[in-house]
Amino acid sequence: MFRLLPALLAMILAGSASAQNPPPARFAPAIVFDIGGKHDKGFNEAGLQGAERYRRATGTAYREVELTLESDRAQVLRQLVEEGATLVVSMGFAQVEAVTAAARAFPNVRFAIIDGTVEAPNVRSFRFKEEEGSFLAGVLAAMASKTGTIGFVGGMDVPVIRTFACGYVQGARHAVPPIKVLQTMVGATPAAWLDPARGAEIAREQMEAGADVVFAAAGATGFGVLQELAGRRALGIGVDSNQNHLHPGAVLTSMVKRVDVAVHQALRSAADGTWAAGTTVLGLKEGGVGVVIDEHNRQLITPALEAAMKKATDDIVAGRLEVVDYRKTGSCPVE
Repeated sequence: MFRLLPALLAMILAGSASAQNPPPARFAPAIVFDIGGKHDKGFNEAGLQGAERYRRATGTAYREVELTLESDRAQVLRQLVEEGATLVVSMGFAQVEAVTAAARAFPNVRFAIIDGTVEAPNVRSFRFKEEEGSFLAGVLAAMASKTGTIGFVGGMDVPVIRTFACGYVQGARHAVPPIKVLQTMVGATPAAWLDPARGAEIAREQMEAGADVVFAAAGATGFGVLQELAGRRALGIGVDSNQNHLHPGAVLTSMVKRVDVAVHQALRSAADGTWAAGTTVLGLKEGGVGVVIDEHNRQLITPALEAAMKKATDDIVAGRLEVVDYRKTGSCPVE
């Protein structure tokens, strides 16, 4: 399933040429990686993979900036434009405000926002149905648990992380109705993404409360969660990128968002004349989210788990099973 996602996305995301958005005479792309850096083994790194794939295929270089301070976002975008960037790709929902302001200030420059929405005639937005991928993670976690208790560790307490958590609980309760799900959000500031020690501490607390499978959607903080679980013979679930290899045999699966393909598409379309403003939302049907089965976790995914995961996938794609998006309702139907 994982190997089919790039081909599916290439077909879904192929845009039609827009007479109102001809390609620039000189293509000068730039990418702004959010706090955590381009080698975060998660969201940012998935974007880096998409950018590098484009660079290798076309020989087109790109400028890059790794943010370290929230206050730098607007200044960095302005600086890149003033230095000649014709397309700026911004990674992460936290950059929405900065992209909105930059798009207004520089109407002749194109922008792309990955994992957020900005409505402007010069912005292409990509969002993901995290609730659908997390639902599958919940199915696998509940069925793999031997204690009847599983956990979730979220990074910064924001709607998108609540969406991960809600989808996870929905999937777990769908597979095993009486399952108990522990939930902990690390904090309310961006520092919540960058504290592996706190992640390990929360993992210990949840294991002491009975959890034997824990899903970490917490950036670099999640590395502490996964390491602590592996050291205590419990199972973790990775996020955004495929993290199964970090602790082979101790990561049940990874809930991936195909951020790499979104970045690649943003670059390619801006260069070849198929770029268009608007929002693309990617879920299971579009191959934009999913869970990974590979050589590092194959022995953990029993035939029963795989069959349940595939059944849930088919039902969601066909519309027979609806997964509630926390962002639309502000609440989760199950807790």
